[in-house]
Amino acid sequence: MAFKRFDLLISKKIPSYNKNIKVDADKSISIRSFLIGAISENLSTVNNVLESEDVYSTINSLKKLGIKIKKQKAKKYIIFGKGLGSLNTRKIIKLNFGNSGNLARLLNGILATTLGVKVKIFGDHSLNKRSMKSLINLMTKFGASFLPKDKFNLPLKLISSEMPVGINYKAGVSAQLKSAVMLAGLNSFGETKIIETLRSRNHTENMLLNNPHIISVQEKQKKIIKIFGKKYLNSINIEVPGDPSSAAFFSALTLLKENSILKIKDVGLNKTRTGFYQILKKQGAKIKFKNLKNRSKELRGDIIIKSCKLKPIYAPKEYYVNTTDEYPILFIMAALIKGVSIFKGISDLANKESNRIVEMQNILNQINVKSSFLKDEFKIYGRGMIDASNKKIIVPNLSDHRICMSAFVLAILTGANTKIKNFETVFTSSPSFLKIMKSLGSKFEIQK
Repeated sequence: MAFKRFDLLISKKIPSYNKNIKVDADKSISIRSFLIGAISENLSTVNNVLESEDVYSTINSLKKLGIKIKKQKAKKYIIFGKGLGSLNTRKIIKLNFGNSGNLARLLNGILATTLGVKVKIFGDHSLNKRSMKSLINLMTKFGASFLPKDKFNLPLKLISSEMPVGINYKAGVSAQLKSAVMLAGLNSFGETKIIETLRSRNHTENMLLNNPHIISVQEKQKKIIKIFGKKYLNSINIEVPGDPSSAAFFSALTLLKENSILKIKDVGLNKTRTGFYQILKKQGAKIKFKNLKNRSKELRGDIIIKSCKLKPIYAPKEYYVNTTDEYPILFIMAALIKGVSIFKGISDLANKESNRIVEMQNILNQINVKSSFLKDEFKIYGRGMIDASNKKIIVPNLSDHRICMSAFVLAILTGANTKIKNFETVFTSSPSFLKIMKSLGSKFEIQK
């Protein structure tokens, strides 16, 4: 499903509010649920699926690979799993990953060790520009090959390994690469071992934990994950929680908008996803987690936010791995908090849907907020809550949902006359974003 293109025009500040909302379901968990369900035995069910463009790209890719997926009712799907090694293709097919780097890395992990696979893989103009070098190098270790050689961005041709053997991998900050290695290891001979010093998102491990015969997780100073290949996967039954990354934009808005209170219901609160809230609590943010419960091996609960005065933000490098998606909105907050905010260890933001450091600097420059990036340290010289009704902000077509949502929050807080081009890209992760913002009292104009 492709969403029609449109620009968004904003010129008015949002009034104060006291509301309850529910955000869209978690994208990372939704995508992983379909992928793991496809290579599991028998029927798997996924409830409260994020029905967004990235997830539709996942569903369409799996259908092309021979997996039957049935929509039972709104946001509930049944996946007719065919087991490990089942995604063989009799002819060369084309897989379109759209804007999803998550799908590109994880599905290639599965395909790289599935015997007899020859696929042409590509994405939209944004994804095609992103480097896949780290993924390619890892999958090559399993025996897969990519053509043309020495090309590290899509489109590419993937030829799977004829004799995949497990590898050892020292994981970095990317949960997507870690997951790709785990998924490749499932259909490889022997053991795949992953050593993780920084704890990145663990949704893939959580989904596999109902298979003690194929996974071992040891949590000490270092986290060690072992995958025992060539086994079978039990079916899964998952209810996807609300997306904490989507919730961050509404949380930031509430903290900065005077006399406002917000309750966000049933949000995923996995410790590997709450770096945004940990950072802000240290700066005096009024944030509480309530009604905590575990479901589908994922902690979830309600988030209650109250507006308050915040100190300048300090985010050391160790927070990056658990705060990756939320940095653009943190930069907006830093601009509107008086004083110097400092962010360290964020150079990887240059390889997201856009170069998020450069693009956020461009936005902040338009409201005369100074910033500097030097030696992996980003400083923002916050001006406090300003009235920017005499300023104009233009956000070009970046195909970056996080940038678009961040610019929206900036516009409704400052009153800047703002045009965000191709805002439909937000629907890759948060199709309800505008509906929720409207319910909170924001005003905007859609320009087709």
